[in-house]
Amino acid sequence: MTISDTPPTGHERERDRPYDVVLLGATGFTGALTAEYLAKHAPPELKWALAGRNRAKLEAVRSDLGVDVELVLADVEDPETLRALAESTRIVVTTVGPYIRYGEPLVAACAEAGTDYLDLTGEPEFVDRMYVAYHEQAVETGARIIHCCGFDSIPYDLGVQYTVEQLPDRVPIQVEGLVRAGGKPSGGTFHTAITAFSRGKQNLDAHRARRRAQPRPEGRSAKAVTGRIHRSQGFWAVPLPTVDPQIVAHSASLLENYGPDFRYSHYAAVKQLPMVAGGIAGVGLLVLAAQIPPARTALLSRIKLGDGPTPERRAKSWFKVRFVGTGGGKRVVTEVAGGDPGYDETAKMLGESALCLALDDLPKTAGQTTTAAAMGPALRQRLIEAGMTFRVIATEDY
Repeated sequence: MTISDTPPTGHERERDRPYDVVLLGATGFTGALTAEYLAKHAPPELKWALAGRNRAKLEAVRSDLGVDVELVLADVEDPETLRALAESTRIVVTTVGPYIRYGEPLVAACAEAGTDYLDLTGEPEFVDRMYVAYHEQAVETGARIIHCCGFDSIPYDLGVQYTVEQLPDRVPIQVEGLVRAGGKPSGGTFHTAITAFSRGKQNLDAHRARRRAQPRPEGRSAKAVTGRIHRSQGFWAVPLPTVDPQIVAHSASLLENYGPDFRYSHYAAVKQLPMVAGGIAGVGLLVLAAQIPPARTALLSRIKLGDGPTPERRAKSWFKVRFVGTGGGKRVVTEVAGGDPGYDETAKMLGESALCLALDDLPKTAGQTTTAAAMGPALRQRLIEAGMTFRVIATEDY
């Protein structure tokens, strides 16, 4: 094969594409907030578009935004429309979940077309299955497949990276994250959680398949470790079984500055012990109910996909994540904080991720990667300028 016959990489092909960014799912609640964010913050030179299956609804969103952007018809249940979408743009951003139900055809289209992909999933099973199925193809085409670009998991992924930067280089490092938040979960988040609770065996099978497929970092160790209930930073630290530790560990495996032996543990920060017991019991009941089809259906009917709180309710919502990092004889406490985690800040994080991929000078990455590995400090700086805080609270030698 001569050089002229070599298939172009994704980043070479993207030069001729009509769009820089296409947002799929703009007619949903979080998708509309993301569209609003892009309308306010995208520079004039960015070529972006809205995508969905209903032109009338897309036109209504565009009218509400008051921006002159193109509309692209695409249906998550029609792979041909997704293939055409992926081939038309450098970056696809999707808010259409649950992703285990609707996400794979779009990941497949982006991996094949060499198109960067961003989503808001918090589903470990989906993340694992997409790695096994499409990582190698995405590496070959140059596509960057980046999951969890909202409250799952940017505050933790970038927060841990920020914490590691405060510690000595190339030493064993341990970090624990302590999450506090006030806000109502979205309909999409609730449906995602109930779906995940009902798929315990599938989650385990997907995790095992990824462990077999994903190479370990050479000469290094990077792990997420389930901790125990304990006191930390004035709170009860309760292990939090979300996708976030998985994302942090993936970043640590990709980035050598996390040291030769990295460990991360993830917790909810709870003020009073009775609240711990109540929370565990509540989650246990949800998990049990999710196993029973009629009960699962009843739960899902309580909060509909696309439902969300009022702007006034969102304005009162917040999140704070404390990180305690130790390594090389130094201990550091950092914090990442922001406003409404489920909607406003999630739309901000997703929107800034798209702008960062489209506009910033970033390290070369391809395949299924993470926000820390693909964008890291550049995305962190964007989020700081957009109102989120990253700060060091305390440092000490030990």
